[in-house]
Amino acid sequence: MSDAQDETNPDAPGQDGGTTTTAPPPSWAGASLVDVKHAVAELKQPTYRADQFYRWVHKQQAEDFDAMGNLPRALRDQLAAQMPVRSTKIRHIHESDDQTTKLLLELADGETVECVLIPEGERRTACLSTQVGCGVGCVFCASGADGVIRNLSAGEIVEQLFWLQKIAGDRMTHVVIMGMGEPLHNTAALVAALRVIQSPAGVDLSARRITVSTSGPRRGFDEFLQAGLQVKLAISLHSVHEDQRKELVPRGGSGTIEELQGMAQRWFDATGRDVTYEYVLLGGINDSDGDARLLGRICGPHRNVNVIPMNPVPFAPDLRAPAPVRVQRFIDLVTREGGMVHARRQRGDDVAAACGQLRLSRTSKGR
Repeated sequence: MSDAQDETNPDAPGQDGGTTTTAPPPSWAGASLVDVKHAVAELKQPTYRADQFYRWVHKQQAEDFDAMGNLPRALRDQLAAQMPVRSTKIRHIHESDDQTTKLLLELADGETVECVLIPEGERRTACLSTQVGCGVGCVFCASGADGVIRNLSAGEIVEQLFWLQKIAGDRMTHVVIMGMGEPLHNTAALVAALRVIQSPAGVDLSARRITVSTSGPRRGFDEFLQAGLQVKLAISLHSVHEDQRKELVPRGGSGTIEELQGMAQRWFDATGRDVTYEYVLLGGINDSDGDARLLGRICGPHRNVNVIPMNPVPFAPDLRAPAPVRVQRFIDLVTREGGMVHARRQRGDDVAAACGQLRLSRTSKGR
């Protein structure tokens, strides 16, 4: 893939299944406290009203203006005229036998997007999406089956977290940006959403508890690095061979595995945080002993790798996870070469918890 192809706007009409050209609808859920203070000042209201309103939206997570009893009705009406508290609503809730819960959210324009609650002991992880669909086209992922439709707004990203916390009845302890879409094809909205999630006035979640997963688009990575966020980064690798990675991740951004390693080093140099490589394990494709040994050498002593047995998807019946004994051998070989392996167990298969599956099942491409 040429540099020109890599750096084109993934939301341009005619690419990756076509997109809408309208801007995603904003909501107060995605606004910063500075934004709110500016809006309230323009309405000739005292600053403390901005603080009250922001607490309602982000601390108490009010779903509409009616709950905000300590705000004057006139101010509520003026703020409502600018944009809603939230622009999304829950269309479907699917709960797995292992307590993984997937939400299908309906957006203001009728499009849908997924988010997932993954509980594990005292840990509650929210998996959030950044786009409707995805333009990267990983062959094992349902998110990109329709291409990318449009980017999400910062509010639409933050609202996923709010809905998951409502379903859980508690705060999330961790956030992973590993849902639908390539996050660094929507960097501006992602950064705005993460600033709200990290802000003490907002959700107030530590950067150490936030992970962003990317396939490595060059321009998006540079923009994200410049934003100065201290979150964790995960890079989707999925193969240790250049040609094979291009087949598995057709529009994966970076041209070479060496470039991905360079991104990992730049992130570490800027943040002091080790980068994790992600590796979806496909039986008979990228799970050989040689693959494992080379992956371990690529990781070296300073890179983690998440080994993820593939979740089945209906549109790719020939792709499958290796047998458990094969998965364990792969992990053992990576470890012997120095890689620090975290084996991610499959969760929520009975509710199609892998990215994009629930949305796909509700569209014509779900077949």
